[in-house]
Amino acid sequence: MKIKDFPHAGETPPFGAGGSGVGLYIHIPFCKQACHYCDFHFSTSLKKKNELVDALCQEMILRKDEIPGPLQTIYFGGGTPSLLEAEELAQIFKTIDSHFEVNPDAEITLEANPDDLTEAKLKMLAASRINRLSIGVQSFFEEDLKLMNRAHNAIEAVTCLELAKNYFDNISIDLIYGMPDMSDARWQENLDKTLALDIPHISSYALTVEPNTALQKFIEKGVVKPVDDAVAQGHFEILIERMQQAGFENYEFSNFGKPGYYSQNNTAYWTGKSYLGIGPSAHSYDGETRSWNINSNPKYIKAIQSGELPIERETLSVTDKYNEYVMTGLRTIWGISLIKIEESFGLKFKEYALQQAQKHIEEHLLFLDQERIVVTQKGKFLSDGLASDLFLINLS
Repeated sequence: MKIKDFPHAGETPPFGAGGSGVGLYIHIPFCKQACHYCDFHFSTSLKKKNELVDALCQEMILRKDEIPGPLQTIYFGGGTPSLLEAEELAQIFKTIDSHFEVNPDAEITLEANPDDLTEAKLKMLAASRINRLSIGVQSFFEEDLKLMNRAHNAIEAVTCLELAKNYFDNISIDLIYGMPDMSDARWQENLDKTLALDIPHISSYALTVEPNTALQKFIEKGVVKPVDDAVAQGHFEILIERMQQAGFENYEFSNFGKPGYYSQNNTAYWTGKSYLGIGPSAHSYDGETRSWNINSNPKYIKAIQSGELPIERETLSVTDKYNEYVMTGLRTIWGISLIKIEESFGLKFKEYALQQAQKHIEEHLLFLDQERIVVTQKGKFLSDGLASDLFLINLS
C-alpha cells in the first residue's frame, strides 16, 4: 500500500462541503406504519402532531442559548418528516429564523418516504427552505419491501426519484443490504437501478436485528431466516467496488457521495462537530456533554408545555472523548490524527493508540502515514471492531 491509495489521509476533515457552524437536528416522531427492523422512537398515531410541532418550536426557544454559532446544517429526521404539512414546516422555520443564525449556504435536509413524495408534496418541499432530500428507498424489490414492512412499493421507489429530480439536485437514498434471501445478483441490481437514476449520494447499511423489533421475533419463530454476516460482507464488497467504478467516494463507512455531494450533516457527526437535538428521543452533543430527550411523545409534550426540558445529560471524561474520536474517526476517509490525540488527550493516549494499532497495521487493516491512521479497504467492514481495539478503558 502507498499513500496515493489514501488521498485524504493527510487532510483536515471539513465540516462538509465547506463552511463552519453547528448542526440542528429535529426529530419528527411519526410514521404511517412500523418497519419490522426499526427501533427508533416513533408513533403511528398522528393525533398529537400539531401539539408536537408546537412543542418542538418551544423547545428550540428554551434551548436557543445552547447553540454556540451559526447553523450550517438543519436535519429533519424521524420517524417520517415527509408527513409534515407546509404550514408545519413554515412554523418550524419561522422559529428557527427568530432564534438562530443560519448560514446562507446551510444544508437543510428532510428525510422522506417514497409513498409521500407526490408531485404536489415535492412542489411544496421545493418551495420551502429544504434543499436536500434523503429518501428511504431501502430496496427496489417488492419482496424486500414486504419483508421490511415498508409503506411504499417498488414502483413508487422508482417513480418518486424520477419526480424528485425535477425539483431537487441534492438527493440521497438509503439502501439496505444483507437481507435474508437477498442474492448477490439482486443486490447488484439494486445498485444498478440507483446508478441509472443518477442519484449523487447513497447511504447504505447492513440489515441489523435490533432487540424487541418485529424482525427479531420473526427470526426467533423461524418465520424469517437469520441474518448472515458473511452475506452482508459480500454485499458490502460489491457495494464498495460498484460505487468506486461509478465515481463515488466512500467518505464514511456507510456513506457514498459524488464529489461535491458529501452530506454536511453526516460529515459533521463523524468528525465531532456540535449539534442540538430537538424533539422526543433526540440527542445533542457540544464537545463536553451528551444529552438526550425523553422518548415519549405525551411526556415530552407535557414537559415542554410546562416550560421544562425532559433531558438527561452526561459529562464526557477525557477517556470518553478519546474513545468517541477513535470510533467516529476510523469510519471516515480522514481517519484519526495522532497529532490531535496528543494535543487533545495527552501523549499517553497517542502512544496507546499507536501500540494498539500496530498489529492491525501489520495485517494491512489499518494504514499509518503523516501522523494519521486510516482504515484500509480490507479493514472497512471490520472498522467498528478495529476501533474497539484502540479504545481505552482505564489509562491508569
